Amino acid sequence: RGAAVKPLNEEAAAELGAELLGEALVFGVGGLCLYLEYLRQVGQSRRREEQLERTLSDLREAIERLQGDL
Repeated sequence: RGAAVKPLNEEAAAELGAELLGEALVFGVGGLCLYLEYLRQVGQSRRREEQLERTLSDLREAIERLQGDL
């Protein structure tokens, strides 16, 4: 069976509520920071891959031009 829980007075309840709210806020901000960092990394990876694709495309075009000159 569950343990008996004694009721809290109003001051203790307000203090616990404020503490819970503060911890939730800190947890939320930390989670948001992680999410934003993830989005930044994904964007950076996508830009790096697009740059690599452009470089490869430019190199292929240069090879085709050089082969045409032969």
